[in-house]
Order: sequence, then structure tokens, then C-alpha cells
Amino acid sequence: MAEIINMPRLSDTMEEGTVATWLKKVGDTISEGDILAEIETDKATMEFESFHEGTLLHIGVQEGETTKVDEPLAIIGEKDEDISALLSNANPEVSGEKGASVSKEKESENAVTESADELPEGVIVVTMPRLSDTMEVGTVASWLKKVGEQVSEGDILAEIETDKATMEFESFQSGTLLYIGLKDGETAKVDSLLAIIGPKGTDVSNIAKNFKSDSDSASSETSGEETAKPVETKKDVVISNENEKSHNQVSSAAPNGRVFISPLAKKLAEEKGINLSQVKGSGENGRIIKRDIENFTPSTSATASVGKFVPSGQEDFDELPNSNMRKAIAKNLVKSKFTAPHYYLNVEFDMDNAIAFREQYNSLPDTKISFNDMIVKACALALKQHPQVNSQWFDDKMRMNNHVHVGVAVAVPDGLVVPVVKFANEQSLPQLNAAVKDFAGRARNKKLTLEEMEGSTFTVSNLGMFGIESFTSIINQPNSAILSVGAIVQKPVVKNGQVVPGNTMKLSLACDHRTVDGATGSLFLQTLKGYIENPVTMLV
Repeated sequence: MAEIINMPRLSDTMEEGTVATWLKKVGDTISEGDILAEIETDKATMEFESFHEGTLLHIGVQEGETTKVDEPLAIIGEKDEDISALLSNANPEVSGEKGASVSKEKESENAVTESADELPEGVIVVTMPRLSDTMEVGTVASWLKKVGEQVSEGDILAEIETDKATMEFESFQSGTLLYIGLKDGETAKVDSLLAIIGPKGTDVSNIAKNFKSDSDSASSETSGEETAKPVETKKDVVISNENEKSHNQVSSAAPNGRVFISPLAKKLAEEKGINLSQVKGSGENGRIIKRDIENFTPSTSATASVGKFVPSGQEDFDELPNSNMRKAIAKNLVKSKFTAPHYYLNVEFDMDNAIAFREQYNSLPDTKISFNDMIVKACALALKQHPQVNSQWFDDKMRMNNHVHVGVAVAVPDGLVVPVVKFANEQSLPQLNAAVKDFAGRARNKKLTLEEMEGSTFTVSNLGMFGIESFTSIINQPNSAILSVGAIVQKPVVKNGQVVPGNTMKLSLACDHRTVDGATGSLFLQTLKGYIENPVTMLV
């Protein structure tokens, strides 16, 4: 059945988009994951990936043309399928001027959603926004406004967890918050009902009911993996020598033993080592939310008894729903691993000069650099000399990048993010140090912007600080390579025919064989070796 593809919301402030380039033409076969077009947003020109399979039957917005978010962009369906009915109803959804959208009635789908013409004056339906280019569902981490509160344009309505980060969702309307469609911790697809804003006292129960009915009907056709599931733990835990049993979920549990907690609160609790059975939830229906974890103070008696009487042989586990970030990481890594023909080049560098260079450099006043800063700088300089390693692969072309944007992998509690140091070859070592430190700190607090995580041409992943001597990484597509950096190890080495103490570091370059041949990758590593083993050359 034919599907109408709408203009996506590729940034949190995007209201309209311009088609920069179509990468597919009418009649082409489309697979899930194919890049349909390059869309120019208010922040950048970004690739728009198809989530549907079939034949591209119609293009509604030509190159250079602009349309609002959620307006029809194209139609994908079966080859030679009749789409005249869809073309005659070219506006299946009406978008509010600043991001709120309301689905119109579609006779072919028996939709029961209120149309824009039927909404009371001043009422705006706010839907789940698309806050990243790959976002398909979103989770409400926490509401910052309550039903009945006044909302002004620019106020933060809620924190939304996407596949990349937890982001603040700003209201583009003013009025009273009349209805909330998703509670803290609940998940829904993009464009599902999130809230309703309008004049105080307006009855919107029928609007919410009709919109929800339409959404429920659509979601019943999905696999169900996008439905929020609360954290589930074993219901009964022995807590005394007399084998007296009680529910582990004291304050925020349903009769079936489930703890109701927002994803953001769950992460904070894990980071702080807080036992959820001691936390009183202040959210709706006793749900534990962010402020409950931040304000929690454990009692002395409760703290002393935690984990004290655990009987041997008893099975116990926690089930955590996969976050949107974790799902996205899994999807992208699987796609990269099984579509890009990876191969690995392993080397070991002499680090004696690098150690001496860093010690001398850090002796300067107010100066501090890390070995990772030196590696990023060396990679950036080597990439300028070997543009093939700095390239990107697409189905119909290879892009040879003249600029060098180095992604630096940063571990966060929910997975891995890759902030990007732009024009890394042009930055000094102290500038790189400041940039990477800033990115790492904000990454762990989920304060990075989407723009700061996009556009890498090469990636560095360093596990040396964790004592890992060598490892391999999966390429961050569409890049052609990623460098895995191990720890500096002191060991006996041979120099000038003599066995002497030395310091070495192992590196592994994962290459996409479609763009980087073995000889090309080897030459890049030789250049990199020159910079790492003689770091003063990076200053010339």
C-alpha cells in the first residue's frame, strides 16, 4: 500500500525544509535505509533516510523548493500502483504554524482524528516532534509543565528522550496546558499526540479521544517494541532471618510488582547507586521522576539493611527497556558491520618521544594536553595527506572530503556518542584538549546538540585510559575508517641492537574496503607513525 512521505523535522527548531538534492528518482526501487534526498534545514543540510520499502512513485517537492514540516514530500508504494486518490488529497496532515500538527480525516483509512477546521478556536494539538534525523519514537523523560498551567512561547514543556540524547522540547505556542497525552516514561511514535494547548477552560476531551483512537489504531500494526515498559524486578525479596517476605517496590509499585519510573530517573538512580525501593515517587500515580532521585536521602536503617539478607540460590533480575539511543546504536552498528566490508590494519608505535614531548609541553604555564589530543591532531594532519581515508561511501558515489572533521567516541551510561571536532587539522593541541574535554563533559550530561554530533569524516576511539592494550572498532558510517587506540605499555624493546626498556602503543585501523585499499590504509598509518613518534613535526 502506498505511503505518503512527509517533510521530516530534522532539528528541534526546524519549521520548514528545502530539498537540496534528490538522490532517487521516480521509478527507482527504495530499500529501508536508502538516502532519499538531502534536506536543507535551519541548521545544516542533512541526509533524509527512507523508513519504507517499495518504488518511488511521486516526488511532490522539487529540488530547490521549500515546504513546511509534515507536508507531503513524496509517495512510495508498489510498482505501477494507482496513487491518484492520494494525489487528489495532497494534504493528508495539517501542520500548525510552529510545529503542532493535526491529522485530517482520511476516508480510505476510516480515520477518526479531528481535522483542523473542527478544532475550537485557539486550540493547538502538539505532537511528538522529530528531534533527530533518525528518530522514529520518543520517550517523555519528564514534564516540566502540569495540566492547568499557563504556557508561554519559548517555555520548556518537557524533556524528550530520542535515539541520540535527552533534549528539552520548547513550546511554540502560548495558552493553557489542557491535556497531556503521554505520561513520564511513556513512549510514542513521532507525530503521536503529546499535548493540547488552548484557552483556559476549553473542553478538549473529544479531541484527545479521537486523536488517541487514530494513534492506537496505527500502533496496533507495529511490532510493539515502541511501547514503553516499566522496569520490572522480582516481586518478593527475603529481608529477614525469619524469611519474612515483602514487596521490594514499597513506594512506586503497582500490584503486579512493577516499579513505575521515568527513564531519566532510572539512569540517575543507577549512577548514584540508589535503591529504588526506598524512593517515594512524586509523579502521576506515584511514578518516580528526576526530581525524586535528585532530592533523595537514604535513611540510615534502610541503607544498612540493603543486600544484607539475600538467600543463596534465589534468581533475581531487572529488565530495562532498551532506550531510543541504545536501539539507534544497535541499528547503525549492525548496518555498518554487515554492509561495509571491514578489514583491520594493526600497528605498534614507539611512544618514548611522545611521552617526553607531552611532559615538556605540559611544563608550559596554563598548558595541559593528553596523549589523545596528540593522536587526534596527528590523525587530522595525516588525513589531509591521504584524502582517500577521509572519504565517505554512498550507494551511487564516493565523497572525497577536503575538510577534516574528527569524531571522538565518548562512552555515556546509555551507550556511545561521537561529538565531532570540526577542522581538527587547523586547531592547536591546547584547542583540541579544550574542545574534547568540553564535549566529553556535556556528552555525559546529555547536553550535546545534534549539530555537534554530525558531520564526522573520520573517528578515533580510545580505550587506552581503561587499560585496554588493543581492540577493533566498527566503522561509523558513512565514514571509511575508524582508529582504535590502546594503552601505552612499558616493556623491553630492541633499539640499536640492544634490549632496553621502552614504551609502545598498539593501534588498529578499521577500513571499508570499498573506499580504502590495503596499501592506502598502510600509507596513512606510516604518515601517522611519523607524527606520533616525532610529535614535534606536528608543530611545524
